[in-house]
Amino acid sequence: MRDPYKILGVPQDAGADEIKAAWRNKAKAVHPDHNQGDPTATARFAEVGRAYETLKDPKKRSLFDTAARMAEARVSGDTIMQQRQAAREAAVRAKAAQANAERVMEELTRANAQKAARAAAEAAKQQQASPESAEDMVERIFGAQAKAASAGATVHPQANASRRPEAEAGKPEAEAIKPEEEGAETAAVAAAGGILQPLSILTSLVRRFTGSTPAPEKAPDQFAQTTVTIEDILKGNWATVQLGESREASFALSAGTREGHQVRLKGQGYKLPNMQRGDAVVSIHIAPDARFTVDGFDLHTVLPVTIENAVLGTEARIDGPNGPVDVTVPAWSGSDKTIRISGQGLSDDTGGKGDLVVELRIMLWEKPDDKVTDLMRSMREGLFL
Repeated sequence: MRDPYKILGVPQDAGADEIKAAWRNKAKAVHPDHNQGDPTATARFAEVGRAYETLKDPKKRSLFDTAARMAEARVSGDTIMQQRQAAREAAVRAKAAQANAERVMEELTRANAQKAARAAAEAAKQQQASPESAEDMVERIFGAQAKAASAGATVHPQANASRRPEAEAGKPEAEAIKPEEEGAETAAVAAAGGILQPLSILTSLVRRFTGSTPAPEKAPDQFAQTTVTIEDILKGNWATVQLGESREASFALSAGTREGHQVRLKGQGYKLPNMQRGDAVVSIHIAPDARFTVDGFDLHTVLPVTIENAVLGTEARIDGPNGPVDVTVPAWSGSDKTIRISGQGLSDDTGGKGDLVVELRIMLWEKPDDKVTDLMRSMREGLFL
């Protein structure tokens, strides 16, 4: 139901006399007998009656005012608390992610250092057990890249062989390469390997750290609410929601939309430092309508019926969500009677539709009728004519 104060056009501090006068004026202006060409006159007249019933009763009026204040305070409080809680959770997750990244870096550095130490120790054992050339040792420990880098510092055997004939021809035999010189060359290769080893470890660490960086953590969801009309849902219109900081997002209202329905908008939520933007979760609120009230996927409307039509039955035409609808009121129908018209409600998410539920409400004539008054008095007192 819409705000009864707005329906009657009175302020919230209006007195009982002011409310009664406003109701009389509104009821007279929208009465179906005075607006026979207006298909919405019946619904508007019923709505004015509901508003007056709420405001004329002090208890109902007090309950409505309290509920309105609580709803307003709850919406405001929920929004502030959600923002604060989201910021706190994001800060905790960011701190935990940073600590986790530092721990992973330390473990990777320690593991690579231990692996390099084990490889060096294994190489030393193998060299003591069976001597090998400097080139083989560099190739086994550091791979082909380290071998290529150390090629310039290593004396190739073939180069020595190509220089020996010249040495033997023009120089004494004593100037040939001596064993101690060969030992010096081997020491140079070992020294080159000792320099290349930490460089290789450092390069591996940089490559590993650069290539395995974890994806940034996602920021928490941002919650928001938008108000749509029943007509928007029926037509599948686009809805717009304000996300703060001059940001807004739009989305289409799909089948299955009803009161409280939530829509998740990917990447439209909070943006926090060093974190992936979160999602926006939008709650749907259906605005009050002068013709219908929403119950799940069903639409409810009120059909005023006079006493003679309630007793004898009648045919009536009401304003449905998709156009005029003919309704048959059975004889002897009371105000608790409802007429359900299938498939005239909102579309659900399974391909079906809700119903249009017509609630009958018996109305008296605008002016008292003496004959009807006498008949009712006779029936109440047991004097049947």
